[in-house]
Amino acid sequence: MARILAIDYGKKRTGLAITDTLRITANPLLTIDTDALQNWLLTELGKGEIDTVVIGRPTQLNGQESESMQYIRPFMAWFRSTFAQIPLVEYDERFTSTLAHQAMLAGGMKKMQRRDKTVVDKLAACIILEDYLTSQQ
Repeated sequence: MARILAIDYGKKRTGLAITDTLRITANPLLTIDTDALQNWLLTELGKGEIDTVVIGRPTQLNGQESESMQYIRPFMAWFRSTFAQIPLVEYDERFTSTLAHQAMLAGGMKKMQRRDKTVVDKLAACIILEDYLTSQQ
């Protein structure tokens, strides 16, 4: 079975997470410069090991889109035109960065490690993916 990839798209950095082949667990994958994301996706999705992509959809507390959708929307349009055969699922990402920080605290990470935004970004992608997997059960 193919895997699911989650994207926590950011203006500068993008966090990525991926499921195992059975689609049971979500695992942080990496944080990549957003400028390099499209090339990375062209390479990785071309391998055929990923058949669904979940992208975090930032919303405000009232449920309306956040301002960051203005730079996520063009990426989503590029993705859908480039990978028409791979579903791009939008999933609410409210509080994922906060939850990632809480997970790092609970896991006993040192203060300097918690300041590393690359760790936060890939953990946020993992939380998006875990929530998505739970919603599909």
